[in-house]
Amino acid sequence: MLYARLLLLSLLALLPLRSMASDHADPISLDPNTQEPNITGLFFFPEGDNMIVFFNVRRALTAAPPYNFAPYEYTVNFDLHSKLKFDNEEDRARYGGTIVNPETIEADASVTIHLNDDASLKDKTVKGLKNPESIVFYTGVRDDPFIFPRFFNVNVVTMAMKIPKASFPPNQQDFLLWGTSKSVKDGKQIDHVGRSNRTQLGRFDILNTVHPNQHVALIKEKAVSRKKLQDFFAACIPALAQLNQLSGLLIRHYDMVPDVMVYTNRFPPGFPNGRRLTDDVALLTCNQGDCPLQENAFIDTKQWPRLTVNDKPFMSEFPYLAEPWPARPQTPPPSCWPYILKFVVIPGLILLGVIAWLVIRCRKRCCKHQHA
Repeated sequence: MLYARLLLLSLLALLPLRSMASDHADPISLDPNTQEPNITGLFFFPEGDNMIVFFNVRRALTAAPPYNFAPYEYTVNFDLHSKLKFDNEEDRARYGGTIVNPETIEADASVTIHLNDDASLKDKTVKGLKNPESIVFYTGVRDDPFIFPRFFNVNVVTMAMKIPKASFPPNQQDFLLWGTSKSVKDGKQIDHVGRSNRTQLGRFDILNTVHPNQHVALIKEKAVSRKKLQDFFAACIPALAQLNQLSGLLIRHYDMVPDVMVYTNRFPPGFPNGRRLTDDVALLTCNQGDCPLQENAFIDTKQWPRLTVNDKPFMSEFPYLAEPWPARPQTPPPSCWPYILKFVVIPGLILLGVIAWLVIRCRKRCCKHQHA
């Protein structure tokens, strides 16, 4: 029983590693064959008299349409009332600023989009923004703009918006943004994106279906239980304690922040103040203590030095994202079945056969003794 418990705890500790190494691929519970609600990126930056938004979904896309967008809806939310402070240099470097009252985060404006199965725009609903007819939309398949080798030469489905600054309240300086994908059928939230490279980290999988105003409370709650597990490992299995410290399990002291994107016009744009297409978030987040993407960016390619620009040049005009890569058959998701067959099923059948043979042999001997 003791060994079983230790094994279970070890497995629980290692589970977040899948997500930590699967950027662009959270939540890990999503069916690998159903990637349409999988959010891959949120961008927000000024361009002249407009604010540009990119909300990207459907990771590692290579297949041609049709896809399966009918069951899902996508929303970009704008909190325009939350008070931000910028006197904490650590918060500014890591999150773009300090959110004074994270429990009061709510959307003052939103844009909800439904897509056709060819990734064209089916319909849109704009709330809380003036002159919604002046917003320019583009949806479709484009090159994935993520600066990361694993997602070079593949596409995403983008929902791009050019929103006039005049659509926001006059003199609006500070913004909080987050995006969600939800089920049309029951309204359940499937995925979440706020600041880049946040819920891609295994320890933040818990946030994917939760409203941002509940994030801090949930993170604090998980920090208590995970520290107990970490203390157990430190005392009994030090190697696992060291692994957890680097893995996606352990909550860090700088994690008690809701997963939203902070943008302010008080400072120049660029991650973590919003996100531009050219921002190398793997490096920028590693500079602040979250380095899985940076390491994987070296592991996934033999090219050196690591590329710090997109694999295709961006366009000079809206929607800016590079043209898509030519369609090719979609690579099927990896399957566990060959390994289960080789290491579990076949050995299990052999073991059962041996046990059956031993039982039959034992019964024959018992019968001989009884007749003797």
